[in-house]
Order: sequence, then structure tokens, then C-alpha cells
Amino acid sequence: QLQLVESGGGLVQPGGSLRLSCAASGYTLDNYAIGWFRQAPGKEREGVSCIGSSGLTCSGSSTNYADSVKGRFTISRDNAKNTVYLQMNSLKPEDTGIYYCAALEMDGSNWFNWRSERLYDYWGQGTQVTVSS
Repeated sequence: QLQLVESGGGLVQPGGSLRLSCAASGYTLDNYAIGWFRQAPGKEREGVSCIGSSGLTCSGSSTNYADSVKGRFTISRDNAKNTVYLQMNSLKPEDTGIYYCAALEMDGSNWFNWRSERLYDYWGQGTQVTVSS
């Protein structure tokens, strides 16, 4: 089955940047949409960003972002490396949390609600991001 491994987390000062990676093994990511989610202690897990596959869009868009990260985060895909990235700039303390990537396999539909965690088929183990001075 598909396996996902996140990396790139760490401690960064407010205003700094991190690039998270979601590397896949077992299968290629060509047929998967990828979502990034995060969870802070005591808080519900929330959707951060999503990137679609060639045949599956994130709520009708090739990419999507939570309002809180628009303009600061960028999601991208490198199929040659079988990896999805989340570039995070201008980080704020409220960005602190465990970040997870998740994959949704195409099922014949070209649209899905990217914020619906139950729809995703595979999840990584998470990587910790801490934004603090």
C-alpha cells in the first residue's frame, strides 16, 4: 500500500520559513490528491492545504488553502521525486502543531471536499512544527 513520510519540521522563529516534504513509497502519487493537515495540542485537526492530481481537484481547484495561511504557504508537487512539498513562509506562533500529509486515491470523481479528513485513504506519521521566539 501507499506509505507517506513527512519531514522538514522543526523549531523556527516567528517570520521564519520551513519547507515540509511528504515523500511517498509503494506507489506513485500521480493518481492521488494530497492534503496537509495540522493539529495543535487541545485543538481539532484542521486542513491547511491541498493539491489535486491530474484527474482529481481539491474542491474544484488545483490547489486550495485555509484562509489563515493564504499568501504565506505554497503547496507543490514533484512527480519525478514522488514528493509533495509545503513551503511555509512568514510563520506565526499559531502555525505551531503537528503537520500531517494525507493521500486520496482517485475513485472516478473529479471533485472532493478537501477538508473532509474521512475521505483520505492514507496518512503519514506527522512532523512537529514549532514557531517560537
